Formats: sequence, C-alpha cells, structure tokens
Amino acid sequence: MSKITKQEALDYHRQHPAGKLEVTPTKSMRTQRDLALAYSPGVAEPCLAIAAHRDDVYQYTAKGNLVAVISNGTAVLGLGNLGPEASKPVMEGKAVLFKKFAGIDCFDIELDVTDPDEFIRVVKALQPTFGGINLEDIKAPECFRIETALREQLHIPIMHDDQHGTAIISSAALLNALELVDKRIGDVRVVVSGAGAAAVSCLRLYVALGVRRENVVVLDTAGVISAKRPNLSPEKCELATDQPFTTLAEALAGADVFLGLSAANTLPPALLLTMAADPIVFALANPDPEIAYDLALATRPDVVLATGRSDHPNQVNNVLGFPYIFRGALDVRATEINEAMKLAAVHALAALAKQPVPAEVHAAYDNDTLTFGRQHLIPTPLDPRLLTTVAPAVARAAMESGVAQRPIADWVAYTEELHTRVGSPINSAV
Repeated sequence: MSKITKQEALDYHRQHPAGKLEVTPTKSMRTQRDLALAYSPGVAEPCLAIAAHRDDVYQYTAKGNLVAVISNGTAVLGLGNLGPEASKPVMEGKAVLFKKFAGIDCFDIELDVTDPDEFIRVVKALQPTFGGINLEDIKAPECFRIETALREQLHIPIMHDDQHGTAIISSAALLNALELVDKRIGDVRVVVSGAGAAAVSCLRLYVALGVRRENVVVLDTAGVISAKRPNLSPEKCELATDQPFTTLAEALAGADVFLGLSAANTLPPALLLTMAADPIVFALANPDPEIAYDLALATRPDVVLATGRSDHPNQVNNVLGFPYIFRGALDVRATEINEAMKLAAVHALAALAKQPVPAEVHAAYDNDTLTFGRQHLIPTPLDPRLLTTVAPAVARAAMESGVAQRPIADWVAYTEELHTRVGSPINSAV
C-alpha cells in the first residue's frame, strides 16, 4: 500500500458531505400514514409501553443496537491533548468501523469536559439512549477512574478501547507467537516500554493468561518502574518490579518478549541483539514503531514481530476486537464487558488465525501465502469470519459469567443472524 499523503487525507474527509457519518431512517417515510406512525399520534403507544415496562425500550427503539463513542480529546491517537473538536474525526472513524464490521449503529460524542467527576456525570446521564459505551482517547490516569466508575454505576457494556482493545489483540498474538517458538507463557521474561493505559491493561491480561508478574519489567520516561520509586500512582504501583534493573539495556538482556507502547525508535538494534533466541517483539507505537520493521528483521532474522501498522504483517489493530466484542455483548444484553468476555475474545482470535485463510481474504490483500506462522499471528482486519467467531465467543462468555440478560438458545440461528447484519467487509461498498 502506497503511503497516504496529508492532502489525500484532508480531501477524503472534506469531500461532500463532510465527515464520515450520516443518519438514515429504518422505517418507511413515504406516506401520511407512515408519518403518523413514526411521530404523532402513533409514537405515543411505544412511549406508554416503555413507561410501563422500561426494558421495552429495547423492543421499540434502536437502543439495543446503538453505541456511543465518547471522548474528551485528551489523548488523541499518538498526538496528545488536541481537544474534543480535533478528536471528532477519530470518533467518526470508530463509529463507521462499528457499522461496517458488526452492523452496530453509533453516535460519536465529543465532550468539552476534562474533570473526571464531571465526565462521569455527563456520560452516566446518557445511559437511557445507548445500549453500550465505547470510551476513547482519554488520557491516563483519568481514564482508569472514569471507566471504573462508569462500570460500577451503569448497567450496559462499557469499554475503554485504548486500554482493552490493544490488550486483547496483542494477547492473542502473544499466545500464538509463544506456540510458534515453543516457549511456555509461565517461563517467559517480558519487558514493556510505556506505562500508559494500554500498558496497564496488557499486563493485566497477560498475567491472567499465565505470565508471571515477577517476570515483567515496565519502563516509563523516568526508567524502570521500581517498587522503590517514591510517589507512584496506584496503576504504576501495579506495574512496579522488585528486580534490580535500572535501564532498558539491563532489563532486555535475555528477555523473551518486548512490548512497545511508547515512542518511535525506543528499541535500538544493539539491544534487540541481547534478547533471548526467537525474541517476540510487539512494537506498537504509531505511526512509527519502537524499531522499524525492516531494521528489526535485518538485525534478528529469528524475531517474531508485530507492529500497529497496516503495511506490515501482524498488525495489532483494535478493529479485530471492539466491533465483535460489543456485538456479542449487545446481543445478549450484557450488563458489562468483563474479564471472561475479554479472554474469550483473545482465545477466539488466536484460534481463528490457525484456520485456513479464505480466498477472498487472499484476494483483498493480494497475498496468497497467508497461513498461520511468523507472518500471520492474528487474523487480518478484513477476514469476514471475525464476526461469526468472536461475537459468539463473547456472547457465550457473558452468559456463562452471569452478566447476560437475554441468553441465546439457538446458536445456529444466531450465526445466521450475524451473517445478515453485514455483507462481507471485503465486498461491502460501505
């Protein structure tokens, strides 16, 4: 794929109609009778029905298939605090991905609110409108407090995707990478560059999968996060190590896994050379990774490598997760997205990568060599099987963990329903 230019990106977004979203009616509006049913007097009947039985809102309105993508713009992509208006292109983009890949309708909501308590209050007040809430591009540490409070106070699926999306996708990649290099998850040493929201969530999920906490070293801009460092936030206390390392060089010597969630060129080739045999490197800084893809392969031909870029194999792309996680959660009317549901998504993604890749995916990527291995640790974003693989796994986990309010009885019928929600993401015009 050729590099996208600044002018191309600007022209794409401002061509008429500006932006990437519009609202389309789902019922007929052709006759006077249609209008009478859609608004006055017909609309009074569902209003009265919902007033009598509040859960009927899922039967008579779009709430059950409507997600809010909400941000205050304090951590936009890798660009920093750009403000709510500048975050809107990202939130619109997230919304169209929900629709394209999982058939979920979205409103993007950009809040001019930086105080965490006020942000929580505003979002809590939106619960009657939405079936789920995707938090996005909110800086740490406020994002932890906001998500925790909203999960406690609301009874609909809520997920801060910057945290959990990266954790889920990279966890699937980690499981498959370890299988390929024949290493046990409980034995590997892990070094993490970066201590923001994604790093915290990744570490929590890796530990849940079997990584031993004492085998992990995390670094921020001040160096190794040691238990001896004063004034650590609660999240950084969770990341702190008792090991005697003080530098990245010391921590990486003999390490099996490097997870980069920091900045470009953080991992010098000389340090990559000091890692253990068959090192696993997830260089996820965007747009430029901690070590350039070609440089990493030239330095260590035995490296198992993933980045956040679409122009290299093994893209750790959150679109592999969030549309299908919310799809499964909405379809059983889950009251939350819990750890069991996240782990179900991890295992579903890891398993799908091992299945034969369909011809339509080979054609979409102009690559007929896609098969499970070092160049294909996780599925590609345009794999149409993601919807019918990840969403049912998440829905089933919600049911088994006791948070599903509308359990699925007929899984064959559910799979068929999923097929009807979206066309093939490869062939769809939208």
